[in-house]
Amino acid sequence: MDRQEAGVEGRRTERSSRTAMVLTTGLFFLWGVANNLNDVLIAHFRHVFTLSDFQSGLVQSAFYLGYFCFAIPAALAAERLGYKATVIIGLLLFGGGALLFLPASMQLSYGFFLFALFVIASGLAFLETAANPMVAVMGPGDGSAQRLNLAQAFNPLGSIAGVALGATLILSDAPQRGTAGAAAVQLPYLGIALVVLGWATVLAFTRFPHAATQADGGGGAALAGYGALLRRPRYMAGVAAQFFYVGAQVGIWSYLIRYAESVVPGIGAQKAAWLLTLSLALFMVGRFIGAALLSRFDGARLMALFAIINIVLSLVAVRGGIVGLAALVATSFFMSILYPTIFVLSLRGLGPLTKAGASMIVMAIIGGAVLTMAMGLLSDLAGTIRAAMIVPALCFAVVALYARAARREGAA
Repeated sequence: MDRQEAGVEGRRTERSSRTAMVLTTGLFFLWGVANNLNDVLIAHFRHVFTLSDFQSGLVQSAFYLGYFCFAIPAALAAERLGYKATVIIGLLLFGGGALLFLPASMQLSYGFFLFALFVIASGLAFLETAANPMVAVMGPGDGSAQRLNLAQAFNPLGSIAGVALGATLILSDAPQRGTAGAAAVQLPYLGIALVVLGWATVLAFTRFPHAATQADGGGGAALAGYGALLRRPRYMAGVAAQFFYVGAQVGIWSYLIRYAESVVPGIGAQKAAWLLTLSLALFMVGRFIGAALLSRFDGARLMALFAIINIVLSLVAVRGGIVGLAALVATSFFMSILYPTIFVLSLRGLGPLTKAGASMIVMAIIGGAVLTMAMGLLSDLAGTIRAAMIVPALCFAVVALYARAARREGAA
């Protein structure tokens, strides 16, 4: 009888673990929706509020500033409360920020919209700080890179859904200005808020493995760990690589609609947004193919190859034309494995410093704010968005150098 009860309990635990993994993987989809709706908002707000490239790029600045400011609080929460509770906090902030789009549109305030995006990003900082390492611990250690790449493969699926949602409900080929343009964002963000808050409720009542819920009882260890991390050159190199990678990714996607409108006159924002959708589809395909390749090939070597290819593609995009547009779209396929691979390589061997280490890597996402602004400024100064593509070319060069160093040190 005892064996039978143990068997029933074992099957129940296995089912709950699978459910927990599915729900956790769904988080990657949800923040993909939020992240890439920003690319639509940049194109949309540029017309609604009559903004320059630099001013419209402030969408990403406000968003990724939220990541930067809340990454350490998220790590402290994970230390004190565990990964699952930290994820739920993140979902509540995410949903609350999405709801703020309703009063922001009623007041027709660009600043209010930027604040709402900041709140959304604060929630995503909690999600990413907790969900990435949580996937890594919910299974055998030697499969963490492949498992995280597979979970991350659902992130671009969310990105595609976000851009498709924005292209359908927000953008139009006849640019909307003023109140009508601001009101167009209400329905999508209300829908997002309801889904996210519902997801938080389901998570709260789902049983998770002990590794996902255990708390260390205090935040002191995480705070003390930051000084130790700063003395680890290999880890800090990973943080720098993530800063430049995210800057390249966010910058390319943020200005792809703008780039397409520039090199293909008359295409319109709505049609250009579907090119961004194609780009994200390539990114998703690259994630699945990359997850398979990582089971057979060295992660750092594959990352170096993909980064070098993207240096070339970014430089082709500087030249413009249809070929340049095709090259810019193609970069997404080769960006696919870079973020999760840098994440895993950076955290490897950190042990008790893992939670603090994860938060600093999430803080590196501030590269999306800094380098997107740099691209907007370069575009305004040069008078063409094509010139801005020099920035991601330099970013991919940094990633290639990190991959080379990781291979040399045997970190992969």
